[in-house]
This record gives sequence, C-alpha cells and structure tokens, in this order.
Amino acid sequence: MRVARKSIFFVFFLLMLGGMALAFHSPARSPVHAQQPTGSIPTVTGTPSGVIVAVYLDRAQEDVYAGPSEYLYPRIGVVLAGQEMPAYGISEDGDYVQIYYPGVPDSVAWVYAPYVKVIKNGELPRLPAPPTPTPAATRVVNINPTLVAAFVTPVVPTRMPTFTAPAPLAIATFVDDASAVNRVPTGLLIFGLGFIGALGTLISFLRGR
Repeated sequence: MRVARKSIFFVFFLLMLGGMALAFHSPARSPVHAQQPTGSIPTVTGTPSGVIVAVYLDRAQEDVYAGPSEYLYPRIGVVLAGQEMPAYGISEDGDYVQIYYPGVPDSVAWVYAPYVKVIKNGELPRLPAPPTPTPAATRVVNINPTLVAAFVTPVVPTRMPTFTAPAPLAIATFVDDASAVNRVPTGLLIFGLGFIGALGTLISFLRGR
C-alpha cells in the first residue's frame, strides 16, 4: 500500500510540474513586417520653366504694379533685392517686365525693367498692356438748401465806411537869408551898449566931484 501511494503521489507531482511548465511557457511570436507601398512616388523638382529674372542686389526693394506704368495702374506689392521669379514677357515699350506674383488677380504683376535682370532661359516676348482700371465714380450729394440755411449764420451786408482823404503834409523849408551876413552880431551890440552906459556913469561920477 505504501508503495502504491508513493507511486500515485509521484505521478501526481509529475503532472503538477508538467501543468506549471505549460502555464508559464509562451510560444515564440514571429516578427510582423509592415507592408511596403509598391506604387511610385513622383519626384518634385525645383526648376521652374520659362524665363527667370532677379532683382538687382543694389536695390533694397522695388514696387510692382498691376500694369506697365506707375501712374496708370495701382501698386500691388514689392519684390526684394536678389529675389528670383518667373517672367512672362516685357511691355511693348520695354519699360516693364511681367512677372509671376501670387496673391493678386491672375497672379501677375509688372516691375520696372531696369531694376531686374534675366538670369535664365532666353529672351522675353512682347506683351500688350492690360486695360487700365476704371476710376471710381464721383458721388453726387444733393443738399437741401433749406436745411443748410438752418445751420449757417446769415451774413448781413453793411455799408462800407466813407473814405476821407488825409490833410496834406506840410514840409518845412529853410530860406537862405543873404541879408543876415551884413548885420551886427547881437553879442557885440550888447557889449557896446554896456560899455557906453559904463562910460556915461563914470563921466557923471567925475563931474559930481
């Protein structure tokens, strides 16, 4: 009996060990590889087609216009020194170059030709000028004269003052009196009269003695 019990216990112990080994054992997982795309990816190149122009480096920035004139067309942006851009053509008079300028109508603008140089892909064709923009219509405002009179202070006309001519200006004149040269000086005349009076007084004093 003891041998049978030991055998049963030993078999039971082996079964437990086998169950624990199966419980902690995990099968090796094979690595999963991501599927690579098989289509072709287009290559983007940065080489634009057509004529390329660039702003001269000695110009900080230049205005661009909606047409080949700074007087007939509005200014719509600027280009910077050294900036390169595709060009479509040149004006009929040769003064302005039409360039690619995104963000404006038709994505085109005009820059003064002496400020840019052609750096790639040949010569520019002649292009006609676009229509000039229509000026804004002047709005006519009808003003009620009665309403205006209620806010405007009336001006009462007055008679202008009568002009009175000033009195004639009297200018003093000096007459050269030639007869005054032959007259006796007043000082000499007073001295002579004083001397005669003193002499008469002396004579009267001597006769009284």
